[in-house]
Amino acid sequence: MKTLGQDHASLAPKPIGPRNEGCALDLGWVRSVRINNAAVARRAATLPTRRSVKGAHQAAWLCKAVACMDLTTLSGDDTAARVRRLCAKARQPVRADLLQAIGMERLQVGAVCVYHEMIGPALEALEGSGIPVAAVSTGFPAGLSPLHLRLAEIEQSVAAGAQEIDIVISRRHVLEGDWGALHDELRRFREACGPAHMKGILATGELGDLGQVARASLVAMMAGADFIKTSTGKEPVNATLPVGLVMLRCIRDYHERTGQWVGMKPAGGISKAKDALNWLVMVKEELGDRWLEPDLFRFGASSLLGDIERQLEHHVTGAYSAGWRHGLA
Repeated sequence: MKTLGQDHASLAPKPIGPRNEGCALDLGWVRSVRINNAAVARRAATLPTRRSVKGAHQAAWLCKAVACMDLTTLSGDDTAARVRRLCAKARQPVRADLLQAIGMERLQVGAVCVYHEMIGPALEALEGSGIPVAAVSTGFPAGLSPLHLRLAEIEQSVAAGAQEIDIVISRRHVLEGDWGALHDELRRFREACGPAHMKGILATGELGDLGQVARASLVAMMAGADFIKTSTGKEPVNATLPVGLVMLRCIRDYHERTGQWVGMKPAGGISKAKDALNWLVMVKEELGDRWLEPDLFRFGASSLLGDIERQLEHHVTGAYSAGWRHGLA
């Protein structure tokens, strides 16, 4: 079997990537946003039908999805032992024999995402791997704790060694159209992050409509978010292709106007390999190959990895294995 490794050396761990310094709040830009809902729905609906990726090409794309994954555990019953097992999977995300068969022995995930209390165990388990630790913060998932506590939580997670901070916005600012308050809040979060990259979770399923998603995306980027992220994974509706399309086009618009690079992170509800392929195709078509690197694109996921491993096993052996053989933690 032809291996993939020589053509996909970019899947090895990379530095965290470019920073977005943000800009002043431009209310004219924010208020000028208009969304053609029918066109967005039509474009999103055709994405899964217009591209068919098979064979070695599919295996390569699935390896790319693994390399762009924030392997995540955010459960109330998380323990240090569970996090250590998750980190072992992050270092060796797919069975060694399968990776050897396709020439991808160096494949690792993009990051491991945990609660603040689990930063220490994650750092110990990932030592020497080059895989960064991300921590959710600011009263995740609701974001309704007092502001000084949310800022202190960020600072403590950075001090504990987290290289990326996933913050949640105050949804009420979006729902009330108070863009100044949202920008000010996010600027303070960005300052508290210091050297750590900030991923702004918009909780798009709670913002009302696609226009609000677009406006919140622009304000988050103006405030200095290094990534914009769809969801906490705890909302009734999480990452959807229409929402992703709107956010990607906001990223493109922001980059064209400011020259700043901002990443994208869909999270919640992406559990099948075919879903990951749809997202990767959309990112490639909307933003280009540069955004298919782990420093600018991440999946927030856990169960997704198991399905990708099953698909890679089918590619190598011609047969599917039971899902339980690809457990995470």
